Amino acid sequence: MTVSPSVPSAIILAAGVGRRLGGAHDRPKILLEFGGRTLLARHLDALEQHGIRSVSITVGFERALIEAEVERLGRSGQVHFVGNPDFREGSLVSLSVQERALRAGGPVLLMDGDVLYDPRMIGALVEAEGENILLLDRDIEPGDEPVKICFRDGTIVDFRKKPEHAHDSHGESVGFFRFSAGTAAALAERAAALVAAGRRELEYEEAIRDLILAGPDRFRAVDITALPWIEIDFEEDVRRAREVVLPQLGAA
Repeated sequence: MTVSPSVPSAIILAAGVGRRLGGAHDRPKILLEFGGRTLLARHLDALEQHGIRSVSITVGFERALIEAEVERLGRSGQVHFVGNPDFREGSLVSLSVQERALRAGGPVLLMDGDVLYDPRMIGALVEAEGENILLLDRDIEPGDEPVKICFRDGTIVDFRKKPEHAHDSHGESVGFFRFSAGTAAALAERAAALVAAGRRELEYEEAIRDLILAGPDRFRAVDITALPWIEIDFEEDVRRAREVVLPQLGAA
């Protein structure tokens, strides 16, 4: 996959089973529909609105359904699929199989597939100044479920559901990132090293955390608290997405 050195490519992680949604949902979460459009369709539209047409999707569980949706949307020439046969393991594996896309030589957007969001969040990623960008929501829900971006004196000092380092403020990670070409390649190397070390159960955020702790000055968080979004993990999230978040998106 060849990319322009200035326009990012995108990686979407969409291989998981989504066990926590329960038996009522037997399709990949990226195929959940909101307002008559799948999350996948919304991702591709939002990326295209910001000039991003090179997309690599990690697929695993019911991958044929995702491939069929891309074909239905007329986006087959835009999307490349990378299979993760071990999709029942940690999401770190889903990141590691994207080594080629991470090493393609240009900036990369990395995105969770199970998020309903305002497309302006893609603009925030693409247009932000800085080498590596995370999106931050200050209205974080309590508990261990959200991945937290932690700060001390304005510098990111931890990035984890259960932070280990002292901090004076924190917010929730949206699960969308922009990495420079160099950082994307380093992320590929770190993910591969963790997998090779037998840490396949880890979530992909651990590889990003390692890079942040090694060079915090190279990472910056952009506050998108004012924009509506929701990560969909539980049945309650589906309800809230339809009743609370979707109406705020308008025609987006």
